[in-house]
Amino acid sequence: MAALLRAVGAVLVAAIALVSTASQAAGSPDAVQAAVDRAFRPLLEQYDVPGMAVAVTVDGRRYFVDYGLAANPGGPAVSRHTLFEIGSVSKAFTATLASYAQATGALSLDAHPSAYLPELRGSAVDAATLRDLGTYTAGGLPLQFPDTVTDDAGMLAYFREWSPTAAPGEIRRYSNPSIGLLGHLTSRAMRGDFADLMQAQVFSRLGLSSTYIHVPDSAMDRYAWGYDKANEPTRVSPGVFDAEAYGVKTSAADLIGFIEANIAPHRFDQSLQRAIEGTHVGYSRVGDMVQGLGWERYPYPVSLEVLLAGNSSTMAMEPQPALPIVPGRLPDGPALFNKTGSTDGFGSYALFVPDRQIGIVMLANKNFPIPARVTAAHAVLQELEARR
Repeated sequence: MAALLRAVGAVLVAAIALVSTASQAAGSPDAVQAAVDRAFRPLLEQYDVPGMAVAVTVDGRRYFVDYGLAANPGGPAVSRHTLFEIGSVSKAFTATLASYAQATGALSLDAHPSAYLPELRGSAVDAATLRDLGTYTAGGLPLQFPDTVTDDAGMLAYFREWSPTAAPGEIRRYSNPSIGLLGHLTSRAMRGDFADLMQAQVFSRLGLSSTYIHVPDSAMDRYAWGYDKANEPTRVSPGVFDAEAYGVKTSAADLIGFIEANIAPHRFDQSLQRAIEGTHVGYSRVGDMVQGLGWERYPYPVSLEVLLAGNSSTMAMEPQPALPIVPGRLPDGPALFNKTGSTDGFGSYALFVPDRQIGIVMLANKNFPIPARVTAAHAVLQELEARR
């Protein structure tokens, strides 16, 4: 019997060692560097990208791979601390603040806009809920405001006069005004300035010391220049709901920290944990994608074909039928969450799989095609998984 127990023990130790070795191989610096190089490095030349920062987290360990320059010509080299505009990945932060407001009782996602902005009482948009606004299902709000909307007065007039093309919940139409209004209503409910609330309740509490709506003077030397289609330097311009919809600037180090918070929200206090988990709840099914607050979700594993379809220009530019999920639900199995982001001079992408403890972020100072970003990140994910 003793010999049998020793043999069983030896097998168990060997099995544990094999699992540990496999995990370390998947997340070894050389393996991550090689996977990222194969997937992302060719994109710099292919799309004339001046600089790029990629960060990967595997089982709680972080890895950084940096390429090129933060400014042309002869600017500083990109590092994990370089600040990039992340465009619509900002929506995941806005959703976190809204979810935090609900977790702390400041607002309800079941409420209607006029509960926090009485000027909208009786308007068509007031038929939608805050949840509809956060999931782009308010009835067909457009991708952008018309050029004539340049201030809060114009914003209010636009929403009061807007005519929906569908009932709330029937279609998903990706929209900056939609989630922008959610962010605006959140700041009204919390009785503060949106940027200040984000700094105090999200960025600071998550330990994101290099994440900003407004980059302070002390950090401007780390703020990369973006480059437009003509390779002219550019940065994001002010606009109505810019902060709420696409206004975050952050580093690869901070963005991967945000991803790690989403992978393991139990590390935070109850209200922040509930806020993060609230953004993972799915509220409508659009093809193979489940729309949450900020994040878009897929059953995992997910094929590249499905991921590309969910991040296609069709999904961004055209209304899609939405199948409501009532009540909203967290995933009932492994899931991949992702979000793309772009401004005129920057491109970003973030994905994570909580059950696999893997996350990948890419920040670039060129708005290059989204399919290339998704394909590269998916390739890295597949390679890391194959090493386990």
